[in-house]
Amino acid sequence: MAPSPGLLLNGATRYVGIDAILEQMRRKAMKQGFELNIMVVGQSGLGKSTLMNTLFKSKVSRKSAQPNPEEKIPQTIEIKSISHDIEEKGVRMKLAVIDTPGFGDQINNENCWQPIMKFINDQYEAYLQEEINIDRKKRIPDSRVHCCIYFIPPTGHCLRPLDVEFMRRLSKVVNIVPVIAKADTLTLEERDDFKQTIREELRANGIDVYPQKEFDEDAEDRLINDKIREMIPFAVVGSDQEYQVNGKKILGRKTKWGTIEVENIAHCEFAYLRDLLIRTHMQNIKDITGSIHYEMYRVRRLNESNAGPGLAPGQAPTLVSAHTNGQTKVNGGPPNGMAAQCEVLTHEM
Repeated sequence: MAPSPGLLLNGATRYVGIDAILEQMRRKAMKQGFELNIMVVGQSGLGKSTLMNTLFKSKVSRKSAQPNPEEKIPQTIEIKSISHDIEEKGVRMKLAVIDTPGFGDQINNENCWQPIMKFINDQYEAYLQEEINIDRKKRIPDSRVHCCIYFIPPTGHCLRPLDVEFMRRLSKVVNIVPVIAKADTLTLEERDDFKQTIREELRANGIDVYPQKEFDEDAEDRLINDKIREMIPFAVVGSDQEYQVNGKKILGRKTKWGTIEVENIAHCEFAYLRDLLIRTHMQNIKDITGSIHYEMYRVRRLNESNAGPGLAPGQAPTLVSAHTNGQTKVNGGPPNGMAAQCEVLTHEM
């Protein structure tokens, strides 16, 4: 049968109430709240903590939540996550800020991306294990990294090999948003030239940062995202200090020659970064994490489990089915696509 043409209901007498679904969805979302997990990566001294505090206008960074004046640069990369409950106008959000102290701070930074890659995959694995449980939770806690803000030092020259290697590898498993840190150290001309050089290097190395062109849903999305892609990387300045400028309180950095206003787009591109992460693309960032990055991990892991014996140690999961008549089946399961509901994967990273 041919599909019936769409029906357009107009007039009070023909009102059905389909549009009320939007209000139902809004109420449900308000009750449940939202989750957002942001990772910040970059060497020490680039203002990662300050930028996160500026983004959410709260002390959300690790250094703010766990101040330690005697903290030293760690010998190896440490992954530290701090969670916060934020509420604005009745909307609740559980925010996790994941810091990576030690990244890029050693003399030999070879393979320093590996602990970060492992952490991201570990969160996918934890979510997968919850998802395939027979008695799984009604709402699975989401610790998956939705976005990674990568801080590029304001050298004004080009990307370092470390920057290229990290983004090339991690862009395949997480949404990366690159930023030029402490952009007020560059002149406007230097900043524009540096941004152009970085974009060219990203293209030359096949690095697809967020928003990825292949995931644009339609022409309208493509138009909006093309404008964002032309601005990447964002040249940002962070500050949690307030100053009076022309009778108004502003967030900024005070210097001998004036005040750099963080939210003034004539001074830096912080406002564009904030809008992308929070006001316009937050849900899309989470959707791509779930439907693209996590899905690729899930398919790979389930394919590994179906491969059975003969896989390398430390990489292969052990596939165990639910008990049937008091016996446990290995590498087997019920037919008709029910295996995913009954199988339990155990995986040693």
